[in-house]
Amino acid sequence: MVQLTSYPLAVILLVITMLSWGSWANTQKLTSGKQWPFQLFYWDYSIGVIIMSLLFGFTIGTLGDTGRSFTEDLLQASTTALFYAFIGGVVFNLANILIVAAIDLAGMAIAFPIGIGIALVEGTIINYINSPVGNPILIFSGMSCIVIAIIIDALAYKRLPQKEDTNFSKGIIISVIGGLLMGLFFYLLQVALASSFENPEAGKMEPFAAAFIFSIGIFISNFIWNTWAMKKPFKGPKVNYSDYFKGGFKIHIVGILGGIIWCTGNVLANYTSEVAGGAIAYGLGQGATMVASIWGVFVWKEFKDAPKGTNTLLFFMFLFFIIGLSLLISARLT
Repeated sequence: MVQLTSYPLAVILLVITMLSWGSWANTQKLTSGKQWPFQLFYWDYSIGVIIMSLLFGFTIGTLGDTGRSFTEDLLQASTTALFYAFIGGVVFNLANILIVAAIDLAGMAIAFPIGIGIALVEGTIINYINSPVGNPILIFSGMSCIVIAIIIDALAYKRLPQKEDTNFSKGIIISVIGGLLMGLFFYLLQVALASSFENPEAGKMEPFAAAFIFSIGIFISNFIWNTWAMKKPFKGPKVNYSDYFKGGFKIHIVGILGGIIWCTGNVLANYTSEVAGGAIAYGLGQGATMVASIWGVFVWKEFKDAPKGTNTLLFFMFLFFIIGLSLLISARLT
């Protein structure tokens, strides 16, 4: 494995994580405009996650002279480590599908801030307890600023014209459950990881092997969670497996690209966790909410019909976001 020792480089990689986690949904947005249900997109997405985890494993995870090679690491992994990495993928998959369903029911303004806000707070606290690296005052101050930015983001979205067919009560409940699950997945992966990537203990895994097992957990659990979402959708008609084969080559490639983008962020978050600490890695990664908002504001023009005063909210949203990121980054420097 290629060893990472520089904290500034770790921060750069975590910024890439944030950009990846905040950008992959653009691929789903591209396909949804062509009447391609999310459930069908999600099969390609899960394939993309596996492809990218293997690519990382056979490059950065194999090159270099630190620790074990990717294949060697997989073969020596204990049942416990394999279980935690796999179940992390299962938990993430369910959380992701629930949050997307909640957005469909209650709208972006309600579901996304609730789900990701809960995940951010829960995940940062759990990962700091598991690995208390960095200044806790700066970590939790930064986390609080990002939560405030998410709330302001919700207020801005709420000013947009709302659809009449949204089901807020069901959407809120689903987003809360999805957020609680989303806050757990990174911790489960951390349990599977060795405490030192340079001298990894027997049975535990380095980040690339763990990311691959995690991706297998996503794909296999799709036959449960995504099949359930296809047969009993929270909204819209049922989706059949045969519908998947009606999609063209380009639409499948877009879905695979979405998985590749998300997996890049996931692998880098775990790769940097030893140097940056789990809480900082997860906290910075969940800044993806604001990245998604940037796409919505400047690319998808979601606020073009917003009333006056919305731009002020957006300004403060980005301000608190930048402050929060700065505090999280500086938490490891003190």
